[in-house]
Amino acid sequence: MSRAWILPILLLLAGAVLVAAPFVGMTNVPLSALWGQADDPTVVNILWKIRIPRVLMAFLAGSGLAISGMAFQAMFRNPLATPFTLGVSSGAALGSAVAIHLGVAFTWLGIPAVTTFAFGGAVLTIVLVYGLTRTHRGFSTASMLLAGVALSFFFSSLILFVQYLSDFTQTYRMLRWVMGGLDRVVDFRDVLTVLPFVVAGSLILLYLTHELNLITTGEHLAASRGVEVDRTKKMIFFAASLMVGAVVSICGPIGFVGLMVPHICRLLVGPNHRWLLPATWLFGGTFLTVCDAAARTVMAPIELPVGIITALLGGPFFLWLLLGRSTAGEPL
Repeated sequence: MSRAWILPILLLLAGAVLVAAPFVGMTNVPLSALWGQADDPTVVNILWKIRIPRVLMAFLAGSGLAISGMAFQAMFRNPLATPFTLGVSSGAALGSAVAIHLGVAFTWLGIPAVTTFAFGGAVLTIVLVYGLTRTHRGFSTASMLLAGVALSFFFSSLILFVQYLSDFTQTYRMLRWVMGGLDRVVDFRDVLTVLPFVVAGSLILLYLTHELNLITTGEHLAASRGVEVDRTKKMIFFAASLMVGAVVSICGPIGFVGLMVPHICRLLVGPNHRWLLPATWLFGGTFLTVCDAAARTVMAPIELPVGIITALLGGPFFLWLLLGRSTAGEPL
């Protein structure tokens, strides 16, 4: 199929999923609830205060995580890179664990304390990775990767320490947060919190599609073609990391979206980021929205965290990717 048809098809698919997903769940919601004419006013509240905000958040989170994974795979020139490669999720998890352990319950600009602490932990990780990378000459991707992995392990050990000091209820809340989920999304406040980060990050990466194509071929070749490599890598780093930090602070670390979606979209539209980025954005949002709808219904009345669904799909996909590259003789 021609690439010219892929994007319109993905756009139509995304629109269909966004329209249908709010009506999927344990409670049947009639179409008349859209304009507030349902017999039961509770159904109207379920649709407008829970279902629609949750579907919009799922689409934003999926889109943000997917194109962040795409950007990191291009920058590191490693198809196994994910949005969490640089430890942003570990920093956010540490922030949420500290907030839960301390029992803080304030609300800042309508944002709960756990979300605020999680975003603060993500931002702290971004600043530390940047600072540690800048101690070396230039802005080396290898140094960035090592700094991110080291911080991720360090923060994970601190999370275990905080869990050991916490009681059973606090430990359960921490574990539940780390699973990743959209059940905490109520009303449009969280959607409006994440929206500026996802939109701004997406526009920055869209502006850098030409540079992403060249960096994928190698930094020296990109520099010879006029790309300011260090400046471009900084823009990619901050745009993708802040986008991931905002998503993770609300939804928790939802894994494998940023690994699977870019690979699937490369099979559909090829490696050119001018086509790959919009395809990844649309398919990422659609994918997570469908996964969340499945999480709400597959074991009803029990609701699974959507992070479990993506992990169940992502584990076999990751193994397939490893085995495929190994069979092809490419380095793992």
